[in-house]
Amino acid sequence: MNQILERLRERAPGLCVLVDPERTSAPDAAKLAATAEADGAAVMLIGTSFDGAVGTSQVAAAIRQACRLPLLLFPGSAAQLVTEVDAVLLLSLVSGRNPQYLIEEHVRAVPFFHRHPVPTISTAYILVDGGRITAVESVSQTRPLPADKPEIAVAHAVAAQMIGMAAVYLDAGSGAATPVAPAVIRAVRQAVPLPMFVGGGMKTPEQVCDAARAGADFVVVGSAIENGGAGAIRDLVAALR
Repeated sequence: MNQILERLRERAPGLCVLVDPERTSAPDAAKLAATAEADGAAVMLIGTSFDGAVGTSQVAAAIRQACRLPLLLFPGSAAQLVTEVDAVLLLSLVSGRNPQYLIEEHVRAVPFFHRHPVPTISTAYILVDGGRITAVESVSQTRPLPADKPEIAVAHAVAAQMIGMAAVYLDAGSGAATPVAPAVIRAVRQAVPLPMFVGGGMKTPEQVCDAARAGADFVVVGSAIENGGAGAIRDLVAALR
């Protein structure tokens, strides 16, 4: 795990391209990965709220064949675990109080990791209100933290660090009306030194730039790249630089 984290730290700050295997075919994912590498993205991330392991495995394999960027899995459940990735963000939804996403899915994942020694990164997943109900909120049945109270997000991130988690993921949720506010990102960054992913609702180069300036190590963008056409990744990478 330390090697994976060090490899990631060397690429920060950077753009993390999120691929949804439910909406992206394996050939299209391969094309996107090749473009992402050529245009300067730092990391590829694969995950969805609904898909099982078959589609995820096919898309992950296509991405690995198409580029040399680190490929991380962003699993919604133990059923989505696959071997064709460099590491799994082992997410604990610390902002919620649903035991399924705090510990139960991790227990269910144990047989997979016994069979397959895929590296894991223990990640504090913190859902922040993005202005509308997102798939993450619906599926996990948890309420997001308020967007205008950075101190609450800070308390969750510090608690996660205290119990040994290795990374933080601030998320407004896919399709959020507004991304995580720079004030929240900045407050969490000042409180904990852990690698930090920030995603959900990132649509413009300006929003990506604001997140990086506030302290995000990796700004995660998915839908905006899917809908942005040629040049979308290049423009976002340029904003980060």
